[in-house]
Amino acid sequence: MVHFEERKAVSAQRGMVTSPHYLASEVGAEVLRAGGSAVDAALATAAVLAVIYPHMTGMGGDAFWLIHDPLSGQVRYLDGGGRAVANADIGYFTDRGMKEVPFRGILPATLTTPGAVSSWLAAHAAYGKLPLPRSLEAAIGYAKEGYPVSDRLAGWIQHTQADLHTLSGWRSLFMPHGQLPAAGSRLRNPALARTLQAVAEGGSQAFYAGEVGQSLAAFSQQNGGFFKLSDLAAQQAQWGQPLVGQYRDLTLYQTPAPTQGFTVLQMLKLVEPFEFHRMDLLDPQRIHCMVQAKQISYHDRDRWLGDPAFADVPMDMLLSDAYLEKRRQLIDPHHALAWDKVPSYGSLTGDTVYIAAVDAQGQAVSLIHSLYGAFGSGMVDEATGVLLQNRSAYFSLTPGHPNALAPGKVPLHTLIASIGFKQQKLWSVMGCMGADGQPQIQFQTYSAMVDHGLDIQQAVQAPRWLSGRFALGEARDTLHVESRLGEQTLAALDQRGHLLNRWGPWNELAGHAHGITLDPLTGFRTGGADPRSDGAATGC
Repeated sequence: MVHFEERKAVSAQRGMVTSPHYLASEVGAEVLRAGGSAVDAALATAAVLAVIYPHMTGMGGDAFWLIHDPLSGQVRYLDGGGRAVANADIGYFTDRGMKEVPFRGILPATLTTPGAVSSWLAAHAAYGKLPLPRSLEAAIGYAKEGYPVSDRLAGWIQHTQADLHTLSGWRSLFMPHGQLPAAGSRLRNPALARTLQAVAEGGSQAFYAGEVGQSLAAFSQQNGGFFKLSDLAAQQAQWGQPLVGQYRDLTLYQTPAPTQGFTVLQMLKLVEPFEFHRMDLLDPQRIHCMVQAKQISYHDRDRWLGDPAFADVPMDMLLSDAYLEKRRQLIDPHHALAWDKVPSYGSLTGDTVYIAAVDAQGQAVSLIHSLYGAFGSGMVDEATGVLLQNRSAYFSLTPGHPNALAPGKVPLHTLIASIGFKQQKLWSVMGCMGADGQPQIQFQTYSAMVDHGLDIQQAVQAPRWLSGRFALGEARDTLHVESRLGEQTLAALDQRGHLLNRWGPWNELAGHAHGITLDPLTGFRTGGADPRSDGAATGC
């Protein structure tokens, strides 16, 4: 049984890495000790997680980066989102009676190309100090020689095997000899070791156009999928500008469209006049207002958000004081906001890894990396060991919608990452997993630190709530609450009309959050890792 417990923050003088698995964090810290940059460390950590945390991430997924460059003082954004194939067509699905892109199988696996590896190479080319093979060395070793199955991975294999055991590649990889692996047993993925080695030697070209790409394209075509070698070869990570907003004395950078990063900035600004710093952390009125801010912001997300290369996303308007003042009037101080008054959609279902790294020079990386659903599409190319994502299931099949499927388009992404500054100095690197839960978790974590003085570890392990649904049978406005919020708070939320789903004191479905803060006086890096994960903050 998975055990949860509160932890103490970890501090170090020179560098820090935090992630949802302690082995991956240690590899990242080893890279820092070897003279690597924060980008080298984040890349090494992400590669290890692609092997040992396959239910949440992998080389067949997408990634988005925020990178603080200490030389320029700027925060740069790197888009590693996979793009829809050249022959993507809404009619393909509607002609077959589909109202949405399927969640599992070859169609979502191949409707968009994997974007993460391209972003790995772009980040390394710009900021890497160590040779790429050094950063991928540990991941190659774990894939080739095997890795210990954690309690959580064993649990997710058991939980999803009813849906995925019919997929031969998934079954061969995660149920060797037809058996569910026990916690503490060993799993291997030697084909993925060869793929990682090919990338170490040949870079992005090896993955997207070389032998790996040729195998992935053949796998797609043989199974009735979409992408071809030309689609893979066209995938390219892109540099851009992050969003930036202000909450009290915090200047916060977020990933821009097509990610939902703007919702965090919106929610913080919507509640700023309520002066949460004058309330208790578990004050029911504070949570009541935060839930409504979430509803309002997600309504804007579902109405406006899409790939800005294809849709007009009015970001300046959405973050303007005048617009937010108008939207703030919807918050009811006494009663839960009716869902049908500001409807939003989406789902809390989704699995992701978040990595934070800061090096001795002050370079910082905030990296979010995902397959979307648990084990993504469930489709594994056995020749390469690559498990393909199902992020394309987030596309809309409604013509004219900002997030409507189109060739070359990146779907709306729940993936977000953040970097914060105080008094113009780097202060925080923070993020989390959890699909629609990600902005809500960042919202709660930043408020806990800024308004209530919690350190990063206290903030990520604080009692958590999530608004929304995990499954179609649940109401869209369900408020999932950990019992550590306290009976008095829960009763008050119930009285205000919130539809509560009461969890136990800790629940992994509440998401994994991790982060690093920097002390402005000592320069110490302080790391936090969510007890709801297998993670650790590791310093050097």
